[in-house]
Amino acid sequence: MSTTRARWTTPDGDFLDIDFVDGPIGSPQLLALHGLEGSSERKYVRGLLSLAKARGWRGLGLNFRGCSGQLNRAPRLYHSGETSDLGWVIGQLAKRDPGAPILPVGVSLGGNVLLKWLGEEGVQAPDEVRAAVAISVPFDLGASAARMSRGLGRLYTRFFLRTLKPKALAKAREYPELLDERAVRRARNWRAYDEAATAPLHGFESAEDYWEQSSSIHYLDRIRRPALLISAKDDPFLPASCLPHDSVSGSEWLQAEFTHRGGHAGFVAGRYPWQTIYWAERRAVDFLAQYVPTLRPVWTAKGVDERLEA
Repeated sequence: MSTTRARWTTPDGDFLDIDFVDGPIGSPQLLALHGLEGSSERKYVRGLLSLAKARGWRGLGLNFRGCSGQLNRAPRLYHSGETSDLGWVIGQLAKRDPGAPILPVGVSLGGNVLLKWLGEEGVQAPDEVRAAVAISVPFDLGASAARMSRGLGRLYTRFFLRTLKPKALAKAREYPELLDERAVRRARNWRAYDEAATAPLHGFESAEDYWEQSSSIHYLDRIRRPALLISAKDDPFLPASCLPHDSVSGSEWLQAEFTHRGGHAGFVAGRYPWQTIYWAERRAVDFLAQYVPTLRPVWTAKGVDERLEA
């Protein structure tokens, strides 16, 4: 599947790289948001865009700042609670094609960003945003950080910090007043890294302040768009006890599918290893399809005519 990359200049003079799958004007637009240190090249993003294309929709893979292969320009990066870029991109899409459905899907960090943005916007979210899906979300960032500081989680943390720390150090060299390079280099877990880099770069008082303000679990009750939450109870990044059962049961807008197995953004299915099915991606697109017009065959005297039906 081929995509076309566009670079959009943000209101603060930075840039966002977005990969597009073309389609008819007015058709639904699936907007995929990647996870921590991911990009629009991730397999799950490509899978979502391919499924969108197969339905005749358009697709967009948004790269968060610094994740497209080139470090961004501004004295900041991206983080789990940074929603202004998502809001701006959705606003631009709505202006460019008014009325065309926008269907965001966020995975892991991208899912946390998406749910937080939906909660912040509430009823003010653009009408074009018809529904959303969030997969393997770290709803409670503090609990997730603690989980990833123990056992196997330490290996995942080391893997992510291997690419995150060079980005932060590049910002420290460019803006020496913002960060303590030695503290960034010493960081071996999320508390230390978020204290040394995420918090000072983005205006938080501490790692705990960042986690508290950015955890999507605090915003779920304000969401006013249909949203499907897909998570696995065996997710190594978040304790099952942090899955937001109460928030879901108390909302007419949220639907949860919390499976016993699936890991983190995995959900591998299929009868044969050589015919792998990624269940969560298919489930996400099936859910979103309920909220957009579909093409149905309509018989006329001259044959079959395809009409849009709600």
